[in-house]
Formats: sequence, C-alpha cells, structure tokens
Amino acid sequence: MIERAHLAIIREIARQGSLTAAAEVLCLTQSALSHAMKKLEQQVGAPLWRREGRRLRLTQAGEHLLGVANRLLPQLEQAEDTLRQFARGERGLLRIGMECHPCHEWLLRVVAPYLAQWPDVDVDVKQAFQFGGIGGLFAHEIDLLVTPDPLHRPGLHFEPVFAYELVLAVAHGHRLAGVPHIEPEQLVDEVLISYPVPTDRLDLYTRFLLPAGVRPRRRKLIETTDIMLQMVAGGRGVAALPRWLVDEYADRIAVTPRPIGPQGIVKDIHLGIREADRDTDYFRAFFELARASDAHVDRTATGNA
Repeated sequence: MIERAHLAIIREIARQGSLTAAAEVLCLTQSALSHAMKKLEQQVGAPLWRREGRRLRLTQAGEHLLGVANRLLPQLEQAEDTLRQFARGERGLLRIGMECHPCHEWLLRVVAPYLAQWPDVDVDVKQAFQFGGIGGLFAHEIDLLVTPDPLHRPGLHFEPVFAYELVLAVAHGHRLAGVPHIEPEQLVDEVLISYPVPTDRLDLYTRFLLPAGVRPRRRKLIETTDIMLQMVAGGRGVAALPRWLVDEYADRIAVTPRPIGPQGIVKDIHLGIREADRDTDYFRAFFELARASDAHVDRTATGNA
C-alpha cells in the first residue's frame, strides 16, 4: 500500500513546502504527484496535508508518514549504494576458513594491507572446527579456504600462493640439534608436540613416519604456536612446523629447525574459492596480496604441521 515513491514525495513536500517545488525535485509533474498522494489518502482514509495559503502543512497522519520516510529512505538509499558497491566488487564480507594452523601469522601479513586497500570489505576468519572445508565453500559458510590439501571439485577454484619447508623444531641442547637431517627412527623415543588435528592431516606422519613404520613415543596436542615452541625450548618434546615460522621465533625462543629427511618435506599452501567468485575484485585482490607475501616467506617449500 505505502510505496517508496509516497515516502519520497512526503519528504520533499516537507522540505520544499509546496507541491510544485517537490515535483520539480522529484522530476515529476505536479499532477502526477498530486494524484499519487490523493490515491494514498484514499487508501489510508486520512488526509496527509492541508493548505495554508501557498504552503502545505502536514497533518498528524502526514507527520507520522514523514517520520517513517525519514527513517526508511536513508536506509534504502544506503542499501542501494551498498548493493552498487557489491556489484562493482568494492564492498563485502570475506569469510576465510583456515585449514592450516601455522598459517595464522602469515595471514596477518596479508590481512593488514588488504584491509587498508579495501576499507569497505570486512574480514572474518573461521577455524577448521567451525566449518567443513570444501563443504563450507559449497554451503557458503566461508568464501575463501586456506589449505595445504586442496580437493579439486567442479565449481571450485584453487591456486597455490606460497611454498615452505616443513622442519623439526628442537631445543638448542637437544640431541638432534646438530644432525644434518632427521631420520624416522630418530623420533621413536620422542614426544611429538602438534596442533590438535588428525594424524592423517599431518605430513610428518603421512609422508615421513608412517611409510617407515615409525611412530613417536607420544603425541601432545597444543593449540597455540607460542606455547608449542615454549614447550619445545623447555625440552618437553619436538614439533614439526614451517621453517619460516620457526625462524621467526628463533630470535625469542631457544629452538633450532632441522630438515626432515634428506630431501626435506615441501608443500604448497592453496587458496580456494567458488568459481562464481573468481571475477570479484576484492577476492582477486586478496589472491594478489597472498602471492606477494611469498616474498617474505621461505620460498623453498611448505608443510602441513
């Protein structure tokens, strides 16, 4: 019954004080404006204004409708502006799903300049337990997936953005601190400190220990990188982490990175999005910044810790 045009008319009548001036601002003829408002008055059964000489004065019903117009029209105008920005790829919410626990420090390097470049785009980060990875993309629970293990499916697009080497972090005085590289048998008596993820998602297990038929003496689960490396430095165990991450902490925490196996363990971190979002400007910008961040990360390789 009440249309947006009615709200715009009542607002301009209040602003301009006359039908002629309001019609000119709204690019309507005076007769079209009068007809629209008379029809609304008939529908609601109450007059919206009275003439006082050459000016119009709103009735109580008109004042109420004006209040509605002053509340709703700015919201609608803002919504339209936001939708236009969405259409141009200038505004939105980028929901990032993280399947790479040690990548949070790297993500901060990307998010800070990204937020500066795209002030109208908000960023939200979800941990792996909050979404289902590939399912999260399809279900629109997340918009972008950070993962070392991409699953290529129709409708999804993955790109590698950086590589790093998985190393074993040990305390400075540890018996393995001076070896040229780690052999599987050397971890039989060790306590492995790791993030709380299944062993089938740990490259140290799938690509190094299990093929050799070896398991560490015990596995200790720690959620935060800082505490994990403090435990390693305190001689409570060893941890498999990206070399660049261990190197960053080495200045503050007494840990040493050792290569895992004679060839090392190398892997790419990928970003995945829905194919339909590939041409969205603020998605493409995130990919570009992610690739640029590779210059500040060990480019030799990556691993899933």
